[in-house]
Amino acid sequence: MFRITVNLMRKTARMLIPAGVAVLIGTAFIASTFLFGNAMNDSLTRQQTAIYAGADAMVLTDLPEHPTDKQADEAYSRTVVDYHLDRIRAIEGVEGARAVTAAAIALSNGARHATGYAIGTGETSLLPVTVTHGDRPVGGHGIALPERIAEQLGLRVGDTVRVSPRSNTAGNTAGSQAPADGVEARVTGLTADPNGAYAYDGGVSILSDDLMAAVNGVADFGQVNAASVYLDLDAHADTAAITLLLPRYSRLVDRDEADRLAVESLSTNGTSVVTTFLMSFGVLALLVAALVIANTFQVLVAQRRRTLALLRTIGADRRQLYASVLCEAGILGLVASLLGVTLGIGLMALLCATGVMKTTGAPLRLIVTWPAIAVPVAFGMIMTVVASLGPARAATAVTPLEALRPVEPAETTRRGRARAILSALMLASGIALCAFGVWQTHLSVIGRASLADDHYPAVLLAAMGGCALTFTALVVSAVHWMPALMRGAGALAATTGPSAAIAHANIQKNPRRVAATGAALLIGVTLVSAIATGAASAKTTMADALATRYSVDMIATGTGMTEEQSRQVRRVKGVGRVLDAPTALRHVTDDQGHGIDVLIVGIPSLHDLAKVMHADLTGVTLTDRDILMPRQSLGGTVIDFDRTHTADLAAATDGTDTAAATGASGPGLTVVQADYRRVSSVYDAVAFVTAGHFTDGDLTEQGRILFMTADPDANPNGVGGVIDGVREALNATPDANVTGPIAERDMWDTSIDAMMALLVGLIAVAVLIALIGVANTLSLSVIERVRESATLRAIGMTRGQLRRSLAVEALLLSLVSGVAGVLLGTLFGWLGSTMVFSLYGTVAMPFAWKTNGIVLAVSALAALLASLLPARRAANTPPVEALAEA
Repeated sequence: MFRITVNLMRKTARMLIPAGVAVLIGTAFIASTFLFGNAMNDSLTRQQTAIYAGADAMVLTDLPEHPTDKQADEAYSRTVVDYHLDRIRAIEGVEGARAVTAAAIALSNGARHATGYAIGTGETSLLPVTVTHGDRPVGGHGIALPERIAEQLGLRVGDTVRVSPRSNTAGNTAGSQAPADGVEARVTGLTADPNGAYAYDGGVSILSDDLMAAVNGVADFGQVNAASVYLDLDAHADTAAITLLLPRYSRLVDRDEADRLAVESLSTNGTSVVTTFLMSFGVLALLVAALVIANTFQVLVAQRRRTLALLRTIGADRRQLYASVLCEAGILGLVASLLGVTLGIGLMALLCATGVMKTTGAPLRLIVTWPAIAVPVAFGMIMTVVASLGPARAATAVTPLEALRPVEPAETTRRGRARAILSALMLASGIALCAFGVWQTHLSVIGRASLADDHYPAVLLAAMGGCALTFTALVVSAVHWMPALMRGAGALAATTGPSAAIAHANIQKNPRRVAATGAALLIGVTLVSAIATGAASAKTTMADALATRYSVDMIATGTGMTEEQSRQVRRVKGVGRVLDAPTALRHVTDDQGHGIDVLIVGIPSLHDLAKVMHADLTGVTLTDRDILMPRQSLGGTVIDFDRTHTADLAAATDGTDTAAATGASGPGLTVVQADYRRVSSVYDAVAFVTAGHFTDGDLTEQGRILFMTADPDANPNGVGGVIDGVREALNATPDANVTGPIAERDMWDTSIDAMMALLVGLIAVAVLIALIGVANTLSLSVIERVRESATLRAIGMTRGQLRRSLAVEALLLSLVSGVAGVLLGTLFGWLGSTMVFSLYGTVAMPFAWKTNGIVLAVSALAALLASLLPARRAANTPPVEALAEA
């Protein structure tokens, strides 16, 4: 029987192609989803862990869940000597160790000035930036400068530059013992930051150990504060011995653990953003691909019903025939799945090699893992075999005599009633699961106890399972509700002429055929609409979330900035609106006792602030008696002020003599809070008061700040060009410090655009799946109506009228199914977006008018095209010959 099965497959290869293409596309879709998830996780991991460079292990701070102030002070005040680097380097298997030290510096070369961020030197493999020219500094007050800063200052390798600790505000330097006029340093090399480890700061300088000590105002490098230690280890390193040398509240983690923690820091409840995003669409893709494969294989078996019956007449029993169909399905599924996986890998490799993917800041790489191959192949084979069970059973259950004629199997009342009951149960269960998922997610978002707090993936899968059950119930029950919709649309169309009336009559005649044809298109359109809606929601929701987390594009701080410099900044290509405001530094304590370094900014009005900030300030008011504070600090800690809390500008100083002297006897201000973040990378928080507090003596100006909006596309050199232009405009101010949240925000925006670019490809795949389903079912429908078409021709219907009736029928099927698919897809897209993106911000629920309109137009055109060849065959066949053949 196996040989017969193979021979039948060869003989009817053209009939197998549509089903094989559906399996191929479905498995390619799944493989691409896996590969894209691998690539995005790899990209995000590299972006978030670029600071680790080539380290195999690192030391992380490990405080108790609720540390005391003493414990926190001890953990965050460690110096290089506390890590016993010499003893660690002597341990077997330790090939390198670098203490993570840093400093904010000001650079001067004659009349040119710049500010920047600097890190301590170390082994080349442990440095997060590369030295492109010259060498890394080793001693003798050496420094390696970012290429852009070197160009701004007019410096080359071998030149000298004066390095000073950068002051946060007037009179507050990073190191109290540092030389007032700075230290003369030799430029040993130039650095580049290819992985964006210091994108926020526009690059980073590398200082030799002695220069790092001098900038920090200490006599010896061992006294410099160190945040961590990065280690280069071989496979036989004695990690236990290293752990014994670490100070309290420290732990040694390997690179894999550090990478995992870094990526999880991007997410809520420990769930990866990318994993969450792809899980929702991946589950939906699996569901729709399964239904498309099942529907296509049903058409295939129905087309070969006469062949199967002939096998029955020559001696094949039902068991053999049943096994033959399953064997054929298995072979078809295996071959098509392998081709689909190959196609998916090829498409992903092509996408990774294009410029679109390279613009994410860390280019995507093709990461092929065994699940990306095994899961699609197994899924394709299993679903093809499962899809063949029902059609094979139906085809082999009829007698040979009945099967020799193309009789449409009638659905018994009992079978129809069982299908209705089953679909009703699945629909109720699906809606209940969807409601449960949304309810649990909502509870988690509003801060109440929820299963989503600790088991979010399970809650998400429950909701996606609810979508699957709901959609499956609608497809199973399509024979009950879809013909009713078709009758309503057909009644309107029938008034336009005899061809439309014939089409309306044909639609009413066979509800099973209508349901099968409509379900094929319903599946494809639902997928397209769901992905389009989810993509639009993702774009809008994530853009709003990014606007909150990256509230400004760029800022510049300094004590000597002039109005002329502000005007020069406005003339930089890519710089939009600019707000120039005075600043003062204060230290405040919230209701929970957390101390916060706050930069207070005096603004003319909230309206002026809103022009340069992306945060939503709707409903916020700022009077002369208020101070606007963020809800979270730079590190993500919640800043808790109740509505009656007041901040005394005079008493809430930063604890230094300078700040105390500049703070006049100010009033108590009522704290108003709004959700804005990442205004500055230097201070815990940035607060706003009306500018009158600086002019009437409540606050004394300690520095100035420029808030800038930026459009990187307006500058030929992009983000770097905008930042460099602003730095050049302010290079006459020694302590001017330019930082750009725009660099990080641009990276995230580009990553989202890359995701959307891939989803456009997935949408095209979904449309192709729908085209195959429509073509198959319409072809079968026309083939089965050869006698009907011949009878119509015999009683006087012209060829043109017959073609038009089939075209109208196809158009009705496509539009009714398409509109239903758009509505279902939009609902599923909204549900998926609510489950996924409510964790990151307020969920936008747009209706994708453009995409849905295109989908309906394409589906209508596809249905018309699918009816052309069958209609031509029916119209060109002489009535007598057609009647005889039927």
